[in-house]
Amino acid sequence: MRPHVELVDERDLLWHMAELPHGKGDARQRNLSYDEENGAASTLVEFQSDWYRSAGSHAAQTEWYVLSGSLKIGDRDLGKGGYWCAIPGETTPSIKVVAGSRVLVFREHGNWEFMPEDTSVETSAITIVDSQAMEWYDIMDAHNGSPMDFERGGTPVPGLYIKLLWRDPKTGFYTRLIKAKPGWREHPLAHHPVFEEAYCLDGEFDYNYGQMTEGQYFFRPAGVRHGDFTAGEKEGCTWILRCDGDLVDWYTDNARVEMKGDPVNWGDEYPESEPPVHIQPVRSRSIGPWRDPSYQ
Repeated sequence: MRPHVELVDERDLLWHMAELPHGKGDARQRNLSYDEENGAASTLVEFQSDWYRSAGSHAAQTEWYVLSGSLKIGDRDLGKGGYWCAIPGETTPSIKVVAGSRVLVFREHGNWEFMPEDTSVETSAITIVDSQAMEWYDIMDAHNGSPMDFERGGTPVPGLYIKLLWRDPKTGFYTRLIKAKPGWREHPLAHHPVFEEAYCLDGEFDYNYGQMTEGQYFFRPAGVRHGDFTAGEKEGCTWILRCDGDLVDWYTDNARVEMKGDPVNWGDEYPESEPPVHIQPVRSRSIGPWRDPSYQ
């Protein structure tokens, strides 16, 4: 399974050879999070040259989101904010990527395997979206029963806006953009029955694990409490966010974590010592020190 990652800055991470078999060109990737059991992963891929791959199918549910640069998938041109998703076994058209492009690549339910197909078909039923051309939906409208109504549990705080990129109607798995208006706040701690991951596209955001800014990422397994959210006062914040099912908010007020026991060689008599940390996820070096663990 994937570890709890919160927070990491992609600029702290090592480059690896991109896991894009059968492609022609040079590309490298940073692993934001990785499941060593089944190959599912969230990665940032940088194309160092023009890159091409013919049509074929993936072993995993595969999603690409363009951070910068451009690509062509089949007969569709996608720039910044472009997105596509293919479920396992679904034919993905040929792809051409311009050198210098940066793309978030997500895999679920499988590894990097790709099977080229001997076909001239350049169109497919896969989901292809230009998010720049989409309208933002007020999350309050979604909660009140519009076609965007795919959340259950709790009442959302006004000031959030969404663009739904893809959703599996059977499982509820979804990928979407979320924008918080400047100064947006939500106080209760929350946990969910599904995993939640996000990459910050712009702005900043404070919560119990620290301050999240552009280029930073978390992967949070189901059941982990998080909260005390405050978006930046100037820009707010925008993320790409994914969950592996319908997002149910279970809220907690007056949360407290108690760590009982008698210190032996740490505590007030040992000024250089530190207390143990409760629930410590993976964290990269530039994020900074941990906050009071009682917030968790």
